[in-house]
Amino acid sequence: MKDGFIKVAAVTPKVKVADPEYNTKEIIKIIRQAGDEEASLLVFSELAVSGYTCGDLFLQDPLLEESLKGLMEIKKETKGMDMVVTVGCPLVVEHKLYNCGVFLFDGRILGVVPKIHLPNYGEFYEARHFAKGKREVKDILLDGEYVPFGANILLECTNIPELTIAMEICEDLWVPLPPSTHHALAGATVICNPSASVETTTKEVYRSALVSNQSARLLSGYVYANAGEGESTTDVVYSGHHLICENGTVLAEAKRFVNDIIYADMDVKRLVAERRKMTTFFEEDSEEYRSVPFILPVKVNQITRKFPKNPFVPSSREEREKRCDEILSIQSMGLKKRLEHTNCTHAVVGISGGLDSTLAVLVTVRAFDMLDIPRENIICVTMPCFGTTDRTYQNAVSLIHELGATLKEVNIEKAVRQHFKDIEHEEDVHDVTYENSQARERTQILMDIANKYNGMVIGTGDMSELALGWATYNGDHMSMYAVNCSVPKTLVRYLVLYYAETVENKELSDVLMDVLDTPVSPELLPPVDGVISQKTEDLVGPYELHDFFLYYMLRFGFPKAKLYRMAKLTFAGDYDDETIQKWLDKFYWRFFSQQFKRSCLPDGPKVGSVAVSPRGDLRMPSDASVNIWQKS
Repeated sequence: MKDGFIKVAAVTPKVKVADPEYNTKEIIKIIRQAGDEEASLLVFSELAVSGYTCGDLFLQDPLLEESLKGLMEIKKETKGMDMVVTVGCPLVVEHKLYNCGVFLFDGRILGVVPKIHLPNYGEFYEARHFAKGKREVKDILLDGEYVPFGANILLECTNIPELTIAMEICEDLWVPLPPSTHHALAGATVICNPSASVETTTKEVYRSALVSNQSARLLSGYVYANAGEGESTTDVVYSGHHLICENGTVLAEAKRFVNDIIYADMDVKRLVAERRKMTTFFEEDSEEYRSVPFILPVKVNQITRKFPKNPFVPSSREEREKRCDEILSIQSMGLKKRLEHTNCTHAVVGISGGLDSTLAVLVTVRAFDMLDIPRENIICVTMPCFGTTDRTYQNAVSLIHELGATLKEVNIEKAVRQHFKDIEHEEDVHDVTYENSQARERTQILMDIANKYNGMVIGTGDMSELALGWATYNGDHMSMYAVNCSVPKTLVRYLVLYYAETVENKELSDVLMDVLDTPVSPELLPPVDGVISQKTEDLVGPYELHDFFLYYMLRFGFPKAKLYRMAKLTFAGDYDDETIQKWLDKFYWRFFSQQFKRSCLPDGPKVGSVAVSPRGDLRMPSDASVNIWQKS
């Protein structure tokens, strides 16, 4: 599909053991169903044509002949379909019987993959019936045509170069060095696994972890189709537990004991972007592999995949609380180390009553507690001026009181007015000079107070502001250690909320909840009737949109058109298409034009997979052109 999304499916038919004729009809029904759903890759379970639990009947010619006949009928069914089908079938090759997975496409057999590792323990007796497959690929004659046979087969989509498909079968995944590891290193981005894994208590969890972890380790997609209802229950039961994973994430998982087909939109461009970034993902010599080309039409299918509105924030409460505590610890440990290294026992924080400065002081308190430094050594400075409202002022005062830090108030109105006179600026002209004069005056005060106490200025600005350049250069842009520099705005809110919900001090919790309820504002313009008049998101756009754009652009390098498509799907009902397009255009323009501010950032701790430090994650020239990104 367009933008690298490939619709994949995993399924098992309700088989009749040792009845290839019946099973073939069921498989064909499912192929037609998946075709109607516009799947591009369909994976059936292990030995689906014959049934996996045939036992010694695998040694009988009638079963093998009927299985081959069924496979040929299935092959014909794929004629004219834009879908790769993987089906399991027992096949005789050079007088040996192999447990095989067969790649079918457009009425052809693209390759036959034999199972390499044959389980012969517990309930499994595969070595009794099947020969061990090899990685080496050779041509074999199958029903009158020569086809590749061997584990090292790569199906390469010539018009979607990010899509390369390989296969391993059931037990192959459970061994210390699975064939899929070699496949991925040779270029495979999607691994198919026709499987017959028996169901026992707790095995579901282990199986799910195994498949998802392998997809993460290989930076690949993984389509796992497990045998289910219809297989013999003489001694064991099969549950039809299918899994579709992408780089460690379970995109779709079948309900057990129900022979349902599952679908998912796999993003192969995202996988390739991850591999490009991870330079330790080396390529194995692919000369031992047979490449088989095929072509899939690129279609603009409807995407059923969901993208989180807040990609930086876990959706489940339990995981979110765990993540918040972890991030607060990372921030605090970073500051703790800097304080120890500089023998610094005082910190200075500009406190405004807003979210960012609140988070910064909470982190500072944690670091001081770790070092057993009295909290009163944290000098919190509130610097009211033209835009300060009573609400934010009172919240700042109450917050510092409840935390036990030291509060200093420095009203900067006179100093700023003097500055306006010095630079000949009219006070009633509320332009960028009017705003930035206040921000820089505040930074000067913080730096000088830090000198007075031999302390350190703690930065409050967050990553979303840095991405948009929403910071006054050499104003709030500057500090001696920036604890929030890799925390996006959408996550700042949850970190403060977590602190509010877990702190035992009710008065402190109430203050934090009111801070959370206050509109985001730099408060640099005079209030109207005592209420904040300058709301950041009215000027630069909604932070939830910008954080969404930032995550997928920096993390995976997605082009603008793909981001727009994803955002329209994700924020449908929240923003119309024109609004999304407007702020997406604005995001790219600001991100590129404001790099010079990020090029000289203070030190600060990285907390997630996306960061903008010029020393770590974003070595970007300050004068790079945005043109091709705006057109992408």
